[in-house]
Amino acid sequence: MTLLELAGVSVRFGERAVVDAVDLEVAEHEIVCVLGPSGSGKSTLLRVVAGLQPVSAGRVLLGGADQVRVPVHRRGVGLMFQDHQLFPHRDVGGNVAFGLRMGGSGRGSCEARVAELLELVGLPGAQRRSVSSLSGGEQQRVALARALAPSPRLLMLDEPLGQLDRGLRERLVVELRGLFSRLGTTVLAVTHDQGEAFALADRVVVMQDGRIAQAGTPLEVWQRPASEFVARFLGFENVVPATVVGGAAATAWGKVQVPAGSPEGERRILIRPAGVVPAAAGLRCEVLARTFRGTHVALRLRPEAGPELEAECGLAGAPAVGDRVAVSFTPSEVVVLPAG
Repeated sequence: MTLLELAGVSVRFGERAVVDAVDLEVAEHEIVCVLGPSGSGKSTLLRVVAGLQPVSAGRVLLGGADQVRVPVHRRGVGLMFQDHQLFPHRDVGGNVAFGLRMGGSGRGSCEARVAELLELVGLPGAQRRSVSSLSGGEQQRVALARALAPSPRLLMLDEPLGQLDRGLRERLVVELRGLFSRLGTTVLAVTHDQGEAFALADRVVVMQDGRIAQAGTPLEVWQRPASEFVARFLGFENVVPATVVGGAAATAWGKVQVPAGSPEGERRILIRPAGVVPAAAGLRCEVLARTFRGTHVALRLRPEAGPELEAECGLAGAPAVGDRVAVSFTPSEVVVLPAG
């Protein structure tokens, strides 16, 4: 069942469309992450749903009800910002209880709910702690507990882990997904970090210049980017023009086999780094750079013909900078991008 529906939503600042005719549905209990670079409109979209930004056109519906005249505090949504925005003059318990008290909850029920939520987010017994004594990760947990306290029908997260270090982000995003799954929370989150979005979301929405460039499961978007913009935003650099005929593409790197059933004609193709593999009689390249990535080594190659290539190889036997190698391309790691 659809909980949130955006129908033709646009936001204009003067002549500029920051959000441009966006259609989007979020089902109950679904986690949707909106991805995009700065200026793509993702945070404005969140503010529209929260009621903090009026629309220039279109409708926002929650549970089928148009929200055009519904004020922020009556929409039944929770919003958690990147900087947490905790109240420094209140202790942890006072921060978490804020929305409950504003909603008229009694002292006893408030205290019980606060204790339950702090246990849930991994901070049992922290009610009397000062927020200034908390680490960044602990502040994030308190902000999350505060957003969840009034049991919002929709929880919205604006770059929720953006200020945390990478290791902590990776741990917390796994915890968040597990928590939301247990609670059955419906979540709309925005982030510029595709790793964070892919780990958290049931569905990913990629925005470009105020429009939706692609929407799908993390696996669908990763395996089949809908455009060169999406491919490059996901970090893929091996994108070149190609002429596709009869299961092969003519490119600046030579002939490249493409998956069966790929569209033909003048296209652009993507070759994932994992699909650039050693081959005795392949394209000759010089290794320009190598970067240790934990599970593999990333290589930047200069071919004899065509633009530079990104490749991946195992830790054992990785070539050194300046080495000469020959590579070919694995068809299953080649994507013929849609035209346009």
